[in-house]
Amino acid sequence: MSDSVQASGGSGGVTPELADSTMRKASWKYIGPGIVVAATGVGAGDLVATLIAGSQFGYTLLWAAIIGCLVKISLAEATGRWHLATGKTLFEGWRSLGQWTTVYFAVYVVVWGFVYGATAMSSSALPIVALFPEGPSLKFWAILCGVVGLAFVWFNRYAVFEKFMTVVIGMKFLVVVYVAVRVAPDLGNALKGLVPTLPDGSLFYTLGLIGGVGGTITMAAYGYWVNSKGWTNASWMKVMRLDNRVAYITTGIFVVAMLIIGAELLHSSGIALAKGDKGLIDLGTVLEDKFGAVTAKLFLIGFFATSFGALVGVWHGVSLMFADFVERLQRERRGSGQDGMVEEVAAGKREKSLPFRAYLLWLTFPPIGLLFLDQPFGLVVVYGVLGAFFMPFLALTLMWLLNSDRTPGQWRNGWLSNVMLALGGLLFVVLCVKQVIDLF
Repeated sequence: MSDSVQASGGSGGVTPELADSTMRKASWKYIGPGIVVAATGVGAGDLVATLIAGSQFGYTLLWAAIIGCLVKISLAEATGRWHLATGKTLFEGWRSLGQWTTVYFAVYVVVWGFVYGATAMSSSALPIVALFPEGPSLKFWAILCGVVGLAFVWFNRYAVFEKFMTVVIGMKFLVVVYVAVRVAPDLGNALKGLVPTLPDGSLFYTLGLIGGVGGTITMAAYGYWVNSKGWTNASWMKVMRLDNRVAYITTGIFVVAMLIIGAELLHSSGIALAKGDKGLIDLGTVLEDKFGAVTAKLFLIGFFATSFGALVGVWHGVSLMFADFVERLQRERRGSGQDGMVEEVAAGKREKSLPFRAYLLWLTFPPIGLLFLDQPFGLVVVYGVLGAFFMPFLALTLMWLLNSDRTPGQWRNGWLSNVMLALGGLLFVVLCVKQVIDLF
């Protein structure tokens, strides 16, 4: 958020006036990492949650989706600002807060990656099975999606990856908006939905809608994609902020479109969807009955783009974070300096590293075993608990980092950024507690 540029200089280097004079002009031609985070952050599960909210409460919670976008804009901006203002990666910042951050991240990234890998592959396979019901099994398509995602990220650098994700976001955008237009939204009721109200029984749906708009760990990966784009210092701050806003305006359009579909197609007719990704298969059936096979197939293609885009985005972004995590620990053991780590990300060195490729393999092959087994209860519980804690962890550590002398004075949080991160942190703590209670 622009309020984070404060009026007086600090101990962190150039004055704000000099920083502004050397600042690159925000331009649409630079947009890229935001497209990647939008394509990665809104997975099939997010779309189902929004559909169900629309089907149960109509347009009433539209305001919550918009607030969710504002919260995530603040979080992603804070992540990108840390990378650009300090010249350090987010894991370097976490490491400076104490050993506990390393322990948490190490356990999280291993367990989360194992379970998420199976989830992402299954989600990508579901629409393919629906499109080709006489073809191979779900497991075959799931494994194929995982291996194709692995090969794509393994052999391509960030520039190609970004172009691919731009195509993915285009497919998602066109298909979801097309279906929303086809169901003929009620603009009068939609406008009423901008007024904050809480229908009976809607509190946790509302909090989930706010908290679920566009990503979890992909929020943390945003700073790494910013560096991979070649943005490594504060002169790119205006560009990053424009890029970030584009990401979450795009995400907001997705969410609003799905809420419209849920409100118009499901709420009015009392149709219920299955929970999880299978709910989108149910929606495809409803669309076919109402609008014909072409619209239904287009929706399934958009469903595939959503799921496979999230898979490829995580395969790249979280592997990049893991590689930085390992490199940081290795340098500490060697006693070598930490300078230049952001520049190494920008140069693509992390994408060629052994830890990057090792984590790619971890995301792909061990989870295949889960496709043939019911997920063990204990593993699901650990995965759920670790995942629930991640967003509070991210929001609160960013507040800590960006209000301390670890950040140059002119790029520390202003009042608006602090309010948004604090509200986000509180929201995610409430959701975390509820999710942990639900698990048990």
